[in-house]
Amino acid sequence: METTISILRGLLGLAVLTGILFLLSRNRKGISWRLVAGGMFLQLALGLLVLKVDVATMIFDWVATFFVKVLDFTNAGINFLLTPFGVAAVDGALNNFVFKILPTIVFFSALSSMLYYYGILQLITKGIAWVMSKTMKLTGAESLAAAANVFIGQTEAPLVIKPYLQRMSRSEIMCLMCGGFATIAGSVFAAYVGFLGGDDPELRRLFARHLLTASIMSAPAAIVAAKMLLPEEREVTLEDQKLDVPKEESGSNVLDAITRGSTDGMRLAVNVGVMLLVFTAFIAMFNFILNDGIGHWTGLNEFVSNSTDGRFSGFTLEYILGVIFAPVAWLLGVPSQDIMLVGQLLGMKTAINEFYAYAQMPALEKLMQQKSVIIATYALCGFANFASIGIQIGGISAIAPSQRKNLTELGLLAMIGGTVAAFMTACIAGMLV
Repeated sequence: METTISILRGLLGLAVLTGILFLLSRNRKGISWRLVAGGMFLQLALGLLVLKVDVATMIFDWVATFFVKVLDFTNAGINFLLTPFGVAAVDGALNNFVFKILPTIVFFSALSSMLYYYGILQLITKGIAWVMSKTMKLTGAESLAAAANVFIGQTEAPLVIKPYLQRMSRSEIMCLMCGGFATIAGSVFAAYVGFLGGDDPELRRLFARHLLTASIMSAPAAIVAAKMLLPEEREVTLEDQKLDVPKEESGSNVLDAITRGSTDGMRLAVNVGVMLLVFTAFIAMFNFILNDGIGHWTGLNEFVSNSTDGRFSGFTLEYILGVIFAPVAWLLGVPSQDIMLVGQLLGMKTAINEFYAYAQMPALEKLMQQKSVIIATYALCGFANFASIGIQIGGISAIAPSQRKNLTELGLLAMIGGTVAAFMTACIAGMLV
């Protein structure tokens, strides 16, 4: 009975999300329902394979084990660099974040650069792109970009199709942007595993598998969202579907590639650390105004605490976001008692970013059912937030200046598409978990 209810709620969620895309579409008559059906079928097939088929689960577990090992490799470097200074004795959140999470970003960025230098990432990307191109009849450029977004960031993925960018249609640009918003970068992937899994190897492996599955499933979902919001107006020919991965310079040799990746990872780690520091401080300021000010004077703090059985201590920004996004959490299949907590995370992800939302999850995991935690993991797995609009416009227009007008006009709509794509993936996860 419980399984039937989960499936019905998941189907309702998918129907509502598809309806939102239809209502926001710039050309409803031009929507290819064959493409939509193909994308949803591919998404569901991937979910069933990874979550229900033992052989596929074993393969993804093997990949997840590799990512868990990456964290151990990073610890070896951290211990060598910091133990002589006594940092190893530091405990708590500071040790976990500054000396574990941020260095993981640097190491994984260097590793990804090395894999790209040897052509391994390009080979995997081309395989995934071929499946999506044949299933949904996409152009080679947009399917390659969608596949690349599974592994690399929203500003790095366009480099894979750099020669095609200047002549891409508006629909293809929408597809590129939605893919960037709906998936995560490999450089932060291992960091999220460290956040969610803590020091437990089994939990790390579990969340690594779910995060990897989420990013792969969201690639076809992003295509569905993009092609519903802005359908292609021309016929896609066999010539358009050719999959040629351009050779992008990643270094003169493997050491140069590792050096470049390390430098890029260091910049990203510093940006992440500073960004989290600033946003955490701002939220503390807002909560002081809401909780110690408005909530205290009006008695809202007691009302919130009593009505949520103590899950929210008072009238805070987290509570407001929870109320706003609770209906969305319910549609995704979250158990009713946890919809406010998951809604809070969804709100943080959209208003701030997914890194901040994932950083809050460890404190909330103990208050939620396991199913709620898994659904939240899928729903948050994407770069869809307001700050990312500027990042995409700046990053893509730097290598394709002629597309700047399209990028600025489509930015907000593409972010909505990326958000809906991640939510569609969470709906399917809620049906299968």
